[in-house]
Amino acid sequence: MSQGRSIRLFLVDGTPNGLLTAEIMNWTGHVLTGPRSKLAELVQRPECARTGVYFLVGPDPDDSLRTRVYVGESDDVAQRLKQHNRPEEQGGKDFWERVCLVTSKDQNLTKAHAKYLESKLIGIVASAGRCVLGNGTAHDYGNLPESDRADMAFFLEQIRTVLPVLGFDFLRELARPSTVSAPSPAAPVSRSPLFTLEVPRYRITAQGQEIDGEFFVLKGSKARADWVGTERGYRGLFRQLVAEDVLVAESPEHLVFSDDYAFSSPSAAAAVVCGRAANGRTSWLVDGTGQTYAAWQDQQLTSLDPVAEAE
Repeated sequence: MSQGRSIRLFLVDGTPNGLLTAEIMNWTGHVLTGPRSKLAELVQRPECARTGVYFLVGPDPDDSLRTRVYVGESDDVAQRLKQHNRPEEQGGKDFWERVCLVTSKDQNLTKAHAKYLESKLIGIVASAGRCVLGNGTAHDYGNLPESDRADMAFFLEQIRTVLPVLGFDFLRELARPSTVSAPSPAAPVSRSPLFTLEVPRYRITAQGQEIDGEFFVLKGSKARADWVGTERGYRGLFRQLVAEDVLVAESPEHLVFSDDYAFSSPSAAAAVVCGRAANGRTSWLVDGTGQTYAAWQDQQLTSLDPVAEAE
């Protein structure tokens, strides 16, 4: 069983859309995040005068359905953020809407540490595949003593723990069903039974599975060749998956998933498979039993021990 931990969040100006700081007990790191509209206030914070790594986050200009992330480092983050705030033609970056800065409370994070972290973070963002990486060619900076690399490995682990809590998922690796092996005690994985969705009229069969709260449609599943639903809903997502070759043509009637793909909900997955709006809670059936996703989920609740629940 994995061990819980506490994260301390502080709303700097008392509002949920303003500046926010985050800390983990027994970690020297400190996280500061806020919207670009609060940049003038953010750069005046003492953290911005320290050495650290930062993330610029916003919609991808080429695909508004995806997020673009730029990873940077500096020993004077405030100055670097001012440069990024300039127009694109003046060397700045236009896409970002939020910034997240990670520094050290004990101020022992050096320029070399920051460059090492930046190098590792760029690689993690690229391999996770949850966003468009705004950096150019990543450099591999490994010029640190062995003891420092061990310290930075722990520091990096804490960054990957706290950022998703703040709504930044781009460092979180996808636990794809096809790559998840037997559960590890150190890193337990929550997985559902297999689900099947069939559209007999169009000879479509797809399989799905929920892994750590994300609903995946499995590689090899079939989907309708065209979107036939309304212009709203998941039409944009359907077209995006076709453009990115997640859905590839198999026949005039079918597309096939070239890899496992994580959806935000069973209904989003069902809509893409069916090519129209669909209720995923009733469309997906537990493989072999015919139980709906909704009934399976309800069963998880009713099977709880009432005595344990009362305690």
